[in-house]
Amino acid sequence: MKRVLLLAAVLSGAALAAPLKVGLVTDIGGLNDHGFNQLAYQGLLRAEKTLGITGSVVQSQAQSDYVPNLSNFARNGYNLVIAVGYLMQDAVERVSKEFPNTKFLIIDSAITNRKNVTSAIFSTQECGYLVGALAGLVEKDKALKLPGLAHNNIIGVVGGISIPPVNTYIAGYYQGAMATDPNIKILRGYTGNFNDPAAGKQLTLAQHSQGADIVFMDAGGTGLGGIQAAKQGNFYAIGVDTDQAYLAPHHVLTSAVKGVNTSVYDTIAALACGVPVIGSSAGEIPHLIAATGGGLTFPEGDASALAARAEELRAPLERAALSSAGLASVRRDYSQEVVASRLALALEEAIRRGSA
Repeated sequence: MKRVLLLAAVLSGAALAAPLKVGLVTDIGGLNDHGFNQLAYQGLLRAEKTLGITGSVVQSQAQSDYVPNLSNFARNGYNLVIAVGYLMQDAVERVSKEFPNTKFLIIDSAITNRKNVTSAIFSTQECGYLVGALAGLVEKDKALKLPGLAHNNIIGVVGGISIPPVNTYIAGYYQGAMATDPNIKILRGYTGNFNDPAAGKQLTLAQHSQGADIVFMDAGGTGLGGIQAAKQGNFYAIGVDTDQAYLAPHHVLTSAVKGVNTSVYDTIAALACGVPVIGSSAGEIPHLIAATGGGLTFPEGDASALAARAEELRAPLERAALSSAGLASVRRDYSQEVVASRLALALEEAIRRGSA
């Protein structure tokens, strides 16, 4: 309800105080990752356009840049400093302590012991589950004739760095694929970075050489190389964070999407309207922004073929027991009801696009 009131105030042109100064610090993936960092920047640009705030962005070239980049914004009087990524947790904890009067938002990491920090956490296991379920169904359904699909019953996933935001995606992917195809084999590997497309391409091709003709790119900018590998090798990638079908039309089977842009915009809007998002107490807007995982997308040109069988996902998912199989090291707190709800919305969209 408070989010509705907040957005209503913004849309009605509620008078704001002096324009906010908002600084955004990317992680090492940079703005051209066509995903995570770019989404955060889109949220900032939207706030500049609709809220009249003053925004600035700096791209981190190495993890050693995090502290100086965050500190520079705080030192120069920025009202809100946004840290894009789990890898900045230690830096945000340090800098937020040094600048207690500056407010901070960190994406994909939970910092709850600072009154001037809030966190945006995403249920990416849910959209990971959806794309995994689709990959399993496509592999299992030999009647589905897609160019380059060999139906080897093998899929893959390319991770960047093995950290919780990456592994929750992967855990959901495992669960979803095994729910629709219990005998599926899943290849998993990490490149150790988020900004090396060549490494992403190499690992993707290695998995393809082992029979995977669908590979999930859970590696930020590194995954861009994997998508290009799918295009060049005539197989399929699954995009991450945003709809990445445009990067390789007809070779991106689907994308797992999450609302980083929405979280950035909503936090700025709340601060602009005086809603206590940052360091809020019980009974107000939660300290952790409960951002949804999102859903999945279908590329326009292939929607018809996929939508024709998308309805088959519903019953297996509703029956599937969310067991402990998959990645043993990752916490499992999936809500089957929530997954089923998101699936229904995705199915409706797929069917609508397929019949258009």
